[in-house]
Amino acid sequence: MTETKDLTRLSVNAIRFLAIDAVEKAKSGHPGMPMAMAPLAYLLYREVMRHNPLDPNWPDRDRFVLSAGHGSMLLYAILHLTGYNLPLEELKRFRQWGSKTPGHPEYGHTPGVEVTTGPLGQGISTAVGMALAEKKLAAEFNRPGYEVVNHYTYVLASDGDLMEGVSGEASSLAGHWRLSKLIVFWDNNHISIDGSTDLAFTEDVLARYRAYGWHTLRVEDANDLEALRHAIRLAQLDERPSLIAVRSHIGYGSPKQDSHKAHGEPLGPEAVEATRKNLGWPYPPFEVPEEVYRHMDMREKGRAWQEAWEQLMEAYARAYPDLHQELLRRLKGDLPSLPEEPPAFDKPLATRAASGKALDAIAPRMPELLGGSADLTPSNNTQAQGMADFSPQNPTGRYIHYGVREHGMGAILNGLNLHGGYRAYGGTFLVFSDYMRPAIRLAALMGTPTVFVFTHDTIALGEDGPTHQPVEHLMSLRAMPNLWVIRPADAYETFYAWQVALRRKEGPTALILTRQVVPLLSPEKAKGALKGGYILEDAEDPEGILVATGSEVHLALKARALLAEKGRRVRVVSLPSFELFEAQPEEYRRKVLPPGLPTVAVEAGATLGWERYAHKVVGLDRFGASAPYPEVYEKLGFTPERVAGALEELL
Repeated sequence: MTETKDLTRLSVNAIRFLAIDAVEKAKSGHPGMPMAMAPLAYLLYREVMRHNPLDPNWPDRDRFVLSAGHGSMLLYAILHLTGYNLPLEELKRFRQWGSKTPGHPEYGHTPGVEVTTGPLGQGISTAVGMALAEKKLAAEFNRPGYEVVNHYTYVLASDGDLMEGVSGEASSLAGHWRLSKLIVFWDNNHISIDGSTDLAFTEDVLARYRAYGWHTLRVEDANDLEALRHAIRLAQLDERPSLIAVRSHIGYGSPKQDSHKAHGEPLGPEAVEATRKNLGWPYPPFEVPEEVYRHMDMREKGRAWQEAWEQLMEAYARAYPDLHQELLRRLKGDLPSLPEEPPAFDKPLATRAASGKALDAIAPRMPELLGGSADLTPSNNTQAQGMADFSPQNPTGRYIHYGVREHGMGAILNGLNLHGGYRAYGGTFLVFSDYMRPAIRLAALMGTPTVFVFTHDTIALGEDGPTHQPVEHLMSLRAMPNLWVIRPADAYETFYAWQVALRRKEGPTALILTRQVVPLLSPEKAKGALKGGYILEDAEDPEGILVATGSEVHLALKARALLAEKGRRVRVVSLPSFELFEAQPEEYRRKVLPPGLPTVAVEAGATLGWERYAHKVVGLDRFGASAPYPEVYEKLGFTPERVAGALEELL
C-alpha cells in the first residue's frame, strides 16, 4: 500500500513538474492550474476513464475536455505519461513552431485532444453536445445486453469558464436534457488573472447549477484522491449532469501558491527550485522516473477495453446486423445516398422555405441528420417533415429546441459533430450569427462540418428595422478561414447549397437564406451553384458583367434586361459562394469572370471584399431602416436602374 501511495505521489508530481519545466523552457504558459489539478488528471486517466492511447479515436472511449485550455500542459503531461503518441521531445517544444504542444489544445493536431479549447466557456459548452450525442446514440442503438454506446464526458472547467455566458446557456440545456453522463469538475481556486475571484465573482455557483437541474458536490481538497473518487462515484450514479466543485490551490507547492502570479507566467528559476524542494522532487527538468512510466502506462488496459468492446460489437452484429451496419457507417462518417436532383419547385419561394423543402427530401434518407433552431423554427424552416422533437422522454427525436440560446447552440452543434454518429445543423437569423461567432470560429479552426443556417439575410427583413437587418455579416463571415459561406439565389441553388454543405467534411458551412420570396431560376443552370459561381445569363462577346448573390441576382437580371434594350451586351454571374468558387481551377474562374472586363457587383451588404471580383459595387455601407422591404430596397438604391447605371458608367 505504501509503495502504491508513493507511486501515486510520484506520478502526480511528475505531471506537475512536466508542466512546470515545459512552461519554464518556453518562457511562456500557465503552470498554476496543472500544478493544482494534477491529482484529478492522474485519477481520471489512471483509474476512472476508459480510453486507449493506442487508438485515441476508439468510438466508445470516455471523453475528456480541458475547458480551461490555458492549462494545456496538464493534458499534454498526462497524455505523454499514459502512453499516447506524444513523446517527451514534444513537451520540450511546448508553444514552439510546429510542435504537437501548442499553447492551447487543438483538435486534430495532438493525439488525445477531443476539442480545441482556450476561449473560455466553449469547452464545457461543446462537451454538452458530446454528452447529448452519447445519450442519443445509446437510445438509438443500444439493446438489452448490448450497450455498444456507453461512455462518459468529463470536463475540467475554470472559474472563467463558469463566468462566461455561453456556459450558462449550455449548462441550462444540459440540466433540462438530463445528461447524466456529463461530469464537470470546477477548478475552484479563487484566483483569476486580475487577482481574487471575489473582485467580480461572488455568486453561489452550485446553487445556480442546482437551479439548472444539475447534481452538485464539493471536494474540499484537490489532493484528496479518496474524496475525488467518492464524488465521481456519486456523480456516475445520478440521473442528472454533475458539477463537482474541487477546492484547489493554484501553483500548489510553489512560493507563488494562491497568487495570480502563478496563472499566466512561468514560475521563474528560484520559485521552481523552491517548488522542487517543497514537493520533494529531486529530478532535473523533464526527467521522469521509470517506475512512474510503468505505473502510468495505460496502453495494455486501453487495448483490453477496446478489444472487449469490439467483441461486444461482433456479438451485436450477429444479433442486430442492420443496426450494427448502420452504427458503423455513421461512426465512420460515411454519407448515405442523398438525393441528387432537387424537388420540383412549382412557384417562387423564399430560400428559407426552399431550404425546408430540401430538408424534407434529405432527412428521410439521412438518419444521422439532426436539426435545431434557437427558438425560430417557423422562421428558419429548419424542422423537416417527420423530424420528431428531442426530449429526455423522447431521446431518439431528431429535432432539438435550443430556446433563445444562440451562444450555447453553436457550441453544442460542434460537440454533436465532433462526437461522431451525427451531422447537426442549427438555425437563427443572420444578424444573430454575432452571438455564435466563437463557436463558428472554432468549428472552422477544428475543421468540424457543422452547418449553420442563417435566414433573414438582408435589409429585405423590412419592418423589423436595422437592429435585425444584417449589413456587415456576410463579409465578416467570409473573412473567416475555412468557413464556406453560401448565399443561394433561388430554391434550386438552395438545394445544391445543402448538397455542398452535407458533403463537406473539412469544415463548417454557413447557409445564408432570404425571408422574402424570390423567383425561380432554370434548374439546370442553378446546378452551377455546385461550383460556387457560374454564368447565369450571357451575351455574345459580353462587354460587361453583373455579378451578384442571393436575392440580388434577380435585381441583376432586371438590370441586364434594361441594358439589353440599349444594345448593351451583359453577362450575369451568380456567385453564391466565394470560397467554393475559389476552390475551382483558375481556368474556370477566369472563364466566368474574365480579368479586365468591366464588372459591377450587387449585394445588399457591406462592399468591403468585393474588390477582388468587381470594379464597382452596388452595396450598403450603412445600417438599414424600418419599412416594408420593397421601400427599403428602393430608398437605399437597390433598383434595376441604379445597377444598370453603375455598369454603364464603367462602359
